[in-house]
Parts: sequence; C-alpha cells; structure tokens
Amino acid sequence: MTPTPRWHPAEDAITEQFLDHRELLFSVIYNMLGSVTDTDDTLQEVWLAWAARHRNPDVEPVDNARAYLTRIAVNQALARRTHLSRRQETYVGPWLPEPLLVAQDDAPDGAERAEALSMAVLVVLETLSPLERAVFVLHEVFGFAHPEIAQILGRSPTAVRQLATRARRHIHARRPRHRPPRDQHARVTERFTEAALGGDLRALLEVLAPDVTLWTDGGGKGPAVSLRPVHGRDRVAAVFTAVARALPPEGVDVRYRLVAGDPGAVVFSSGSPLAVVVVDLTPDGEHIAGIFSVTNPDKLAGIHSPRP
Repeated sequence: MTPTPRWHPAEDAITEQFLDHRELLFSVIYNMLGSVTDTDDTLQEVWLAWAARHRNPDVEPVDNARAYLTRIAVNQALARRTHLSRRQETYVGPWLPEPLLVAQDDAPDGAERAEALSMAVLVVLETLSPLERAVFVLHEVFGFAHPEIAQILGRSPTAVRQLATRARRHIHARRPRHRPPRDQHARVTERFTEAALGGDLRALLEVLAPDVTLWTDGGGKGPAVSLRPVHGRDRVAAVFTAVARALPPEGVDVRYRLVAGDPGAVVFSSGSPLAVVVVDLTPDGEHIAGIFSVTNPDKLAGIHSPRP
C-alpha cells in the first residue's frame, strides 16, 4: 500500500517534502507501469530510499526535492517494469492496465493525480521499450525538459531526444491526436453501457464503429468473452447481447467514474465489482472504436461497492 510515514518532530520536514510530491510521483509511476498495485509498492520503495538518505549525516542536502524524488521514482519503476513484463509473458489473455479510479472532485485539469493517460494510450505504451515509455511520460505528460530527463535517466540529452522522437512517432502513428471533450465521451459511454447491459442490439450497432475492437482482461480468473481481441461491429454486438442474457437475475449496478484519463463504467454485482469498462472513441467522437473491459478480480480488488 501507499506509504503512511510515522510522524516524528525531527523528520517532519523530510516527510512533508515527500508528501508534497506524492501525487506527482504516483502519477509518474502509474503511467510507467499501468498497475495501481505495483505503483503503490514502488512508491513505498521511494519513501524508504528518501527516508534512508536523510538518516545518513554525511550526504549532501537535496537542493531540488522534486527532481531527486522523481529520479528515484523513475528508476524504481524501471526496475519493477522488468518484473512486470515477465508476469505479462505468462498472463492469460489480453493484458490491460489496472483501472485507476479518480473521484470527480479530484480531477480538475491541474490535479496531478488526474494526469493519467487514457486507457488506449496506456495500452499503446506497452509496446514501447521501458526507456522510451519513461521519456514519453516525463516529457509529454509532465512537461520535463529533455536535459532534466537526461539527468533522471543518466543518459545524454541527445539520447533522450532520440528516445522521445521514437516514442512520439510510435504513439502518434497508433493514436489520433484529437480527443473528444470529456462530456461527449461520457455520453457515448453511457449510451453504450445502457445498450450493452440491456441487450439492445439495435442501439449497440448504432454506437459501435464498423471496425470496433473489444479487449477483455480476465486474467484467467474473471469472466472473459474471449482470450483474443474481438474485431468488427457485428461480432462485438453479438458478444454483448450474449453478456446481457447471462447477467444475474438480480441485475447489476453501474457507477460512472473517471478511469485514469477517461470516463468509464464500473459494473457491480451483489455489491462486488464485476467489470470496469472504458471505451475509446473515433476521432469525430460519435462512435466507439475500442472497448476495454477489465474483469480480473485482482485488478478490481481496490474498488469499493457503491453506497446504497
């Protein structure tokens, strides 16, 4: 879990500096790993390294806590990325990022915790090298300059610029640069969810793009319609009409929440999270190009049941 430092008068300043940057560090790590659980564990390691440094009376004081803590966070995340990649090699079915739910009140444009990339972009980031991903996240999301990133990664500015160029080209080739307004995204998400859970085939066909793709991440533990992505409007619509027929008799409860950088639907059954669904829209914002459904209970463990 996220560190809860013990308060001690002599360590107040050290703890306060860490907590002042905690949300930035969380967001940087999450965008590098796509896993809330691994982000919490990595953040704990950052705190331990930060606290340990200040117990050594021989070390020089830190002039820039933000830069120093970010360097620790990025390098710890890169180390954990290796272990995460090994786990993904034996993962059952598609691997999707662990949903990061953000309360509406916590997501103004300036909130660093809200600076999480969309589910679709996080999926594309999985195809980058760890260093390319780190450079992309630091520069494109958090605005670190290339010389700063070079110091964080221990690389030359020239190497960092090359990594940034490759990463940006890769992402832009697979993702449209235009993102529809959030309220429009939310409306399409609600239309889709109502049609899917209601088994309304006609409404589904109207909202899905012809070349829509569905990814379901059950991890071999949760319900998954397929261990491979499902392509095409007719096939995806057929999947969700079948899902609607298989819903429990007591029905499900849906809450619309921000999931990282996107509006999403959180589906509960008998008070327990059943799925988190995020849709990716076509450039015009009118139809759904991609559907990401996370049903792996390990990735939903931190989601609380809705209030009555």
